[in-house]
Amino acid sequence: MPKNIIVGMSGGVDSSVTALLLLEQGHHVTGLFMKNWEEDDGTEQCTAMEDLADAQQVCDKLGIALKTVNFAAEYW
Repeated sequence: MPKNIIVGMSGGVDSSVTALLLLEQGHHVTGLFMKNWEEDDGTEQCTAMEDLADAQQVCDKLGIALKTVNFAAEYW
């Protein structure tokens, strides 16, 4: 029986393959991107916007929705 499953999407290999395998098993998958920091941390590496773009690209390719939530205030 197919289940509704939310997968935390980073745009990386692990979450992307997880979503793909669940889809192949017939489940209804929704991606979830969590922003856990603010951009003003002084570095230009691995920005949340780049991560979000990667996650969106993967979800588009898989044909699944991507929801976003911002937890930066809770983390910092």
